[in-house]
Amino acid sequence: MRALRDYVLIFLKGIGMGAADVVPGVSGGTIAFISGIYEELLGSIKKFDLEAVKLAARFQFGKLWRHVNGAFLASLLAGILFSLLTLSRLISYILVEHPIQIWSFFFGLIVISTIWVAREIHKWDIKVIMSGLVGIAIAYYVTVATPTETSTALWFIFVSGAIAICAMILPGISGSFILLILGKYEYIINAVRDLNILVLVVFAAGCVVGILSFARFVSWLLKNYHDTAIALLAGFMVGSLNKIWPWKVVTEYRIDSHGMQKPFLERNVWPWNYTENGDNPYIGQALLFMIIGVLLIIVLEKVAERLRKKDAQAA
Repeated sequence: MRALRDYVLIFLKGIGMGAADVVPGVSGGTIAFISGIYEELLGSIKKFDLEAVKLAARFQFGKLWRHVNGAFLASLLAGILFSLLTLSRLISYILVEHPIQIWSFFFGLIVISTIWVAREIHKWDIKVIMSGLVGIAIAYYVTVATPTETSTALWFIFVSGAIAICAMILPGISGSFILLILGKYEYIINAVRDLNILVLVVFAAGCVVGILSFARFVSWLLKNYHDTAIALLAGFMVGSLNKIWPWKVVTEYRIDSHGMQKPFLERNVWPWNYTENGDNPYIGQALLFMIIGVLLIIVLEKVAERLRKKDAQAA
């Protein structure tokens, strides 16, 4: 049985997942993966099965709570919701006012996390290497795909929710960026702001269907093809670095629903080319924030290792 300390840590990991999901290009699944709760999250989602329906039908809510690992999910979701409600505006502000610094932080975070994740591969062979390359290619393609104008019909909102939530539980592939590519990121954000209940319910239904089915598939891969699956997930993280590169120049703008001009398409440039438009590349600050991202993962891993040893000794 977990102690209160454990649930506080899970809550904090949820905050990290929520903060990451706000950023188009960073995946909450990455945070779950590097914080050591990824497989438990998938396993808990899988528990929403026929047995869970039977327990609910019999009003055996205590057994249902234990069956679906309710304390874990509640702590994690509380952290995610807390983050979305309190940090989303702050992160959105930082993305606008200090983009190089925040992207540098996430860049360092994901680079060291990819190395850490790759250490979980027990045996390298051609299948594992090919899986990693496929993951890199898929994630890279997602980052360069051009956002499109798509239907606002409810069926497409449902499909968008199903696809986006699948991406959110994959390390390296951002659910919010998938929504951006599908042309529904701002539409859903506006639905949240305007409390468009019908759109939100349909979107949520798509999310539920998507996550319940996809979590089983990913969990099956990890159980039966562990090294190949880990390589694929690590590849997703490597491929996503293209989106997280700190120095970008806008090549095309769009007008949002409020008549405001917003960046639409961007391309990556080297820091020394970033100055061509008179912009400051903040190379020193970028390196500092990359190092902070790297050190954060190292510290978290050391703390987690110490806690595991402490728990093992107590047992």
